[in-house]
Amino acid sequence: MDLSDQEATLLPQGDTRLLDTPTARHLLTGSLVARLAYTGKDGTPRLIPVNFRWTGEELVIGAFAGNYKVQDLRARPDVAICVDTADGLPQVLMLRGRVTLAEVDGVLPEYAAMQRSAMGEEAGAAYVKAIDQPGLRMVRIALRPAWVGVLDFRERFPEKTPQPVMAALRGDR
Repeated sequence: MDLSDQEATLLPQGDTRLLDTPTARHLLTGSLVARLAYTGKDGTPRLIPVNFRWTGEELVIGAFAGNYKVQDLRARPDVAICVDTADGLPQVLMLRGRVTLAEVDGVLPEYAAMQRSAMGEEAGAAYVKAIDQPGLRMVRIALRPAWVGVLDFRERFPEKTPQPVMAALRGDR
Protein backbone atom coordinates (compact mmCIF):
# COMPACT_ATOMS: atom_id res chain seq x y z
CA MET A 1 0.00 0.00 0.00
CA ASP A 2 1.44 3.36 -0.98
CA LEU A 3 1.10 6.10 1.61
CA SER A 4 1.34 9.80 0.93
CA ASP A 5 3.86 11.74 3.00
CA GLN A 6 0.89 13.46 4.64
CA GLU A 7 -0.67 10.10 5.64
CA ALA A 8 2.76 9.05 6.91
CA THR A 9 2.78 11.93 9.42
CA LEU A 10 0.33 9.86 11.44
CA LEU A 11 2.74 6.93 11.64
CA PRO A 12 5.29 6.85 14.45
CA GLN A 13 9.00 6.54 13.74
CA GLY A 14 9.81 2.85 13.82
CA ASP A 15 6.70 1.76 11.90
CA THR A 16 7.75 -0.39 8.94
CA ARG A 17 4.82 1.01 6.89
CA LEU A 18 7.01 4.11 6.46
CA LEU A 19 8.76 2.09 3.72
CA ASP A 20 5.63 2.75 1.62
CA THR A 21 6.04 6.55 1.64
CA PRO A 22 7.20 8.54 -1.40
CA THR A 23 10.26 9.72 0.55
CA ALA A 24 11.35 6.17 1.41
CA ARG A 25 10.68 4.88 -2.11
CA HIS A 26 12.67 7.79 -3.60
CA LEU A 27 15.65 7.11 -1.34
CA LEU A 28 15.55 3.33 -1.83
CA THR A 29 15.34 3.42 -5.61
CA GLY A 30 17.83 6.20 -6.32
CA SER A 31 21.50 5.58 -6.98
CA LEU A 32 22.49 6.84 -3.56
CA VAL A 33 25.10 5.40 -1.23
CA ALA A 34 23.94 4.10 2.13
CA ARG A 35 25.83 4.16 5.39
CA LEU A 36 26.01 0.86 7.23
CA ALA A 37 26.55 0.97 10.99
CA TYR A 38 27.45 -2.19 12.85
CA THR A 39 29.56 -3.40 15.73
CA GLY A 40 32.96 -4.94 15.07
CA LYS A 41 34.01 -8.20 16.69
CA ASP A 42 36.08 -6.13 19.14
CA GLY A 43 32.91 -4.39 20.35
CA THR A 44 33.63 -0.98 18.81
CA PRO A 45 31.30 0.72 16.31
CA ARG A 46 31.84 0.83 12.55
CA LEU A 47 30.27 3.08 9.93
CA ILE A 48 30.99 2.53 6.25
CA PRO A 49 29.49 3.66 2.94
CA VAL A 50 27.98 0.88 0.84
CA ASN A 51 26.20 0.48 -2.45
CA PHE A 52 22.85 -1.24 -2.09
CA ARG A 53 19.88 -2.61 -3.98
CA TRP A 54 16.30 -2.49 -2.69
CA THR A 55 14.29 -5.57 -3.74
CA GLY A 56 10.96 -4.33 -2.42
CA GLU A 57 11.41 -6.34 0.76
CA GLU A 58 15.12 -6.34 1.51
CA LEU A 59 18.01 -3.93 1.30
CA VAL A 60 20.84 -5.98 -0.21
CA ILE A 61 24.56 -5.24 0.06
CA GLY A 62 27.19 -7.26 -1.75
CA ALA A 63 30.56 -8.07 -0.20
CA PHE A 64 33.53 -10.21 -1.07
CA ALA A 65 33.71 -13.34 1.06
CA GLY A 66 36.15 -13.27 3.94
CA ASN A 67 36.43 -9.50 4.32
CA TYR A 68 36.31 -7.83 7.72
CA LYS A 69 32.73 -6.59 7.28
CA VAL A 70 31.45 -10.12 6.64
CA GLN A 71 33.32 -11.54 9.63
CA ASP A 72 32.01 -8.80 11.91
CA LEU A 73 28.41 -9.17 10.69
CA ARG A 74 28.47 -12.93 11.19
CA ALA A 75 29.46 -12.31 14.82
CA ARG A 76 27.04 -9.39 15.39
CA PRO A 77 24.27 -9.16 12.77
CA ASP A 78 22.37 -6.20 14.26
CA VAL A 79 22.77 -3.11 12.05
CA ALA A 80 21.53 0.37 11.32
CA ILE A 81 21.46 1.78 7.80
CA CYS A 82 20.99 5.38 6.70
CA VAL A 83 20.18 6.59 3.19
CA ASP A 84 19.95 10.35 2.83
CA THR A 85 20.23 13.41 0.63
CA ALA A 86 22.02 16.65 1.44
CA ASP A 87 20.55 18.98 -1.16
CA GLY A 88 18.13 21.51 0.31
CA LEU A 89 16.32 20.17 3.32
CA PRO A 90 17.63 16.66 3.87
CA GLN A 91 15.54 13.58 3.34
CA VAL A 92 16.63 10.71 5.55
CA LEU A 93 15.65 7.05 5.70
CA MET A 94 16.85 5.12 8.73
CA LEU A 95 16.58 1.34 8.95
CA ARG A 96 17.39 -1.07 11.75
CA GLY A 97 17.33 -4.80 12.05
CA ARG A 98 19.31 -7.99 11.80
CA VAL A 99 21.03 -8.96 8.56
CA THR A 100 21.21 -12.41 7.05
CA LEU A 101 24.31 -13.49 5.16
CA ALA A 102 24.47 -16.00 2.31
CA GLU A 103 27.71 -16.90 0.54
CA VAL A 104 27.49 -17.50 -3.23
CA ASP A 105 29.85 -18.55 -6.02
CA GLY A 106 30.59 -15.79 -8.51
CA VAL A 107 29.18 -12.29 -8.74
CA LEU A 108 26.06 -11.68 -6.71
CA PRO A 109 23.27 -10.64 -9.14
CA GLU A 110 22.28 -7.66 -6.98
CA TYR A 111 25.92 -6.56 -6.83
CA ALA A 112 26.15 -6.63 -10.64
CA ALA A 113 22.96 -4.53 -10.85
CA MET A 114 24.36 -2.05 -8.29
CA GLN A 115 27.54 -1.61 -10.32
CA ARG A 116 25.68 -1.06 -13.60
CA SER A 117 23.40 1.46 -11.90
CA ALA A 118 26.24 3.35 -10.20
CA MET A 119 28.83 3.23 -13.00
CA GLY A 120 26.60 3.18 -16.06
CA GLU A 121 25.63 0.11 -18.07
CA GLU A 122 28.83 -0.22 -20.12
CA ALA A 123 31.38 0.53 -17.39
CA GLY A 124 29.45 -1.50 -14.82
CA ALA A 125 29.24 -4.52 -17.11
CA ALA A 126 32.98 -4.26 -17.85
CA TYR A 127 33.78 -4.11 -14.12
CA VAL A 128 31.60 -7.12 -13.34
CA LYS A 129 33.19 -9.09 -16.20
CA ALA A 130 36.67 -8.22 -14.91
CA ILE A 131 36.01 -9.46 -11.37
CA ASP A 132 33.97 -12.54 -12.33
CA GLN A 133 36.90 -14.94 -12.17
CA PRO A 134 36.92 -18.62 -11.16
CA GLY A 135 36.91 -18.97 -7.39
CA LEU A 136 35.22 -15.64 -6.71
CA ARG A 137 32.94 -15.87 -3.67
CA MET A 138 30.60 -13.11 -2.60
CA VAL A 139 28.27 -12.66 0.34
CA ARG A 140 24.71 -11.40 0.04
CA ILE A 141 24.03 -9.22 3.08
CA ALA A 142 20.27 -8.66 3.37
CA LEU A 143 18.24 -6.55 5.77
CA ARG A 144 14.47 -6.87 6.16
CA PRO A 145 13.91 -3.72 8.21
CA ALA A 146 12.41 -4.25 11.65
CA TRP A 147 12.41 -0.49 12.40
CA VAL A 148 12.02 2.36 9.91
CA GLY A 149 12.40 6.09 10.41
CA VAL A 150 11.79 8.84 7.85
CA LEU A 151 12.89 12.45 8.22
CA ASP A 152 11.63 14.81 5.57
CA PHE A 153 11.10 18.35 6.76
CA ARG A 154 9.81 19.55 3.40
CA GLU A 155 7.00 16.99 2.95
CA ARG A 156 6.48 14.99 6.13
CA PHE A 157 7.21 17.61 8.81
CA PRO A 158 7.05 21.02 7.11
CA GLU A 159 5.67 22.63 10.25
CA LYS A 160 8.93 21.83 12.04
CA THR A 161 11.01 23.72 9.49
CA PRO A 162 11.53 27.43 10.26
CA GLN A 163 9.71 29.73 7.83
CA PRO A 164 12.90 31.56 6.74
CA VAL A 165 14.35 28.20 5.68
CA MET A 166 11.20 27.26 3.73
CA ALA A 167 11.18 30.71 2.08
CA ALA A 168 14.82 30.38 1.07
CA LEU A 169 14.17 26.95 -0.45
CA ARG A 170 11.24 28.37 -2.44
CA GLY A 171 13.52 31.17 -3.68
CA ASP A 172 11.59 33.92 -1.87
CA ARG A 173 13.59 37.03 -1.14
